[in-house]
Amino acid sequence: MTAVIELIKAREIFDSRGNPTIEADVILSDGTMGRAVVPSGASTGEKEAVELRDGGTRLSGKGVSTAIKNVETEINDALHGVSPFNQAHVDQVMIDLDGTPNKARLGANAILAVSMATARVAAEETHQPLYRYLGGTDLELPQTFHNVINGGKHSDNGIGMQEFLITAVEKTSFRDGFEKVVNTYHTLKKVIEDAGFTTGLGDEGGFAPDLHSSEEALKMLREAIVEAGYKPGEEVAIAFDAAATSFYNADTKNYDLEGKTYTPDELSDYYGGLLDEFPEIISVEDPYGEDDWENFEKFTKKYGDRVQIITDDNICTNPDLIRRAIKEGMANSILVKLNQIGTVTETLEAMRIARKNGYTTMMSHRSGETADTFLADFTVATNAGQLKSGAPARSERVSKYNELLRIEEELGAAGARLNKFPNDIDAD
Repeated sequence: MTAVIELIKAREIFDSRGNPTIEADVILSDGTMGRAVVPSGASTGEKEAVELRDGGTRLSGKGVSTAIKNVETEINDALHGVSPFNQAHVDQVMIDLDGTPNKARLGANAILAVSMATARVAAEETHQPLYRYLGGTDLELPQTFHNVINGGKHSDNGIGMQEFLITAVEKTSFRDGFEKVVNTYHTLKKVIEDAGFTTGLGDEGGFAPDLHSSEEALKMLREAIVEAGYKPGEEVAIAFDAAATSFYNADTKNYDLEGKTYTPDELSDYYGGLLDEFPEIISVEDPYGEDDWENFEKFTKKYGDRVQIITDDNICTNPDLIRRAIKEGMANSILVKLNQIGTVTETLEAMRIARKNGYTTMMSHRSGETADTFLADFTVATNAGQLKSGAPARSERVSKYNELLRIEEELGAAGARLNKFPNDIDAD
C-alpha cells in the first residue's frame, strides 16, 4: 500500500540571527519522516509572501506559535491522507486553504515549511537523495557566489551597498572553485587587518569593516584576490548587490548613497564607473529600488550586454511579477528565494518562466538561515546554475557548501560546471 501523509507537526526553533522560525515534520502512514526549516530575510521586498509572526512582547513580537498552530490544525487536517508524491497538489491545497494572495492568513512560513518537508519525506520514501528526487538526471553543481564584505542592512558600517561577493570562474571542479574562494576569504581577512580595520562578521559571514565607501570594499576585494595568487576576473571574479531600495529616497526620487545624493541617471553613471574601474565585476543585483522599474530597465539596456543584472526585490520570486519584468526588459537574471513566494511548486514555476525567456537564475539563501541543507539540493535539482549562500564561514552557510561537496562526490565528473558564466539556459 502506498504511504500517505499521516501527521504534520511543527515547532519553534531559532535561525542564525537568534530569531524564531518554523521547523516542520511531515510523517507518512508507514512512519517515514521528512523535516524542513524555513529561513527569514532582513532585507525583504514589500512584494514577498507574508511571514506570520505573533506580535506582542514575547521574543520581541517575532514568535511563530500562531503559524505553528496553523500547521498542526488546518494544514494537518487538509493534507491528512494525501499523497506526498504530488508536490503540486500538496502545495495547491495549502494555497487554496490560505485563501489570500500573499499567504498572510496561514503564513508563508507555515506553508513553506510543510511544502519543503513534503518534498523531503517523498525523497526519503523513495530512497533517493533530495536533489535526485526533485531533479532526476543530467544535473550540475552551481557556480557559487559568496558575500565576503557586508554593508547596508547586513552590517553597521558606512558602506551603503549591501553585499560584495566573490566567485571562482575558473576551476577544475566544484571543490577546486570553493577552495579558491576559501583562500581568497582568508587573505581578505589579512588585507582588512593590515589596513587597520576590525574583522567582525556580518549576518552572512562576510567581514563588516567600517569602510566609508563601496569603492574601498571593491579595492580590498581586488587586493585579496591578487594576494591569494589569482587573476581578478579570470580566476576569481566579483559581484555586488546594491539593494538600492535601502537607499532610495521616495520623497525626492533620488538615491542617497554614502553621503551623496544621485539622480537615477547619475547613479547609472556611478555604477558604470565602477564597472570601468573594476572589470572583474561580472554580476550586479538590484541597482535600483523595488518600485523603480523604469530606471532598472534603462540600466539593463545600457549595461545588460556587459554584466549579469539580477532583479530580486522587484519580483520576489513571484511568477506574475517575473512575467512583467521579462515583458519590460528590466533585467537579464532573477534571484530565487523559496520563502519569498512560499511553496516549492511556485518557485519551480518562477524558474521555468525565467529560463524559458532566456534569463539566468541565481538561487539564494536568506540572512536569517539555519543548518537545513534543502537549498543546496534544490539548487542542484533545478540546475539553477548559480547560488549565493554567504561567506565560507558560519555553520548555517558552510552547511550548504558541504552538502554540495557531498553531491559532487555522488555525481562525479558529470556534475561539473566548469568555466560557465552566466549559466547555460535550457529553455523548457
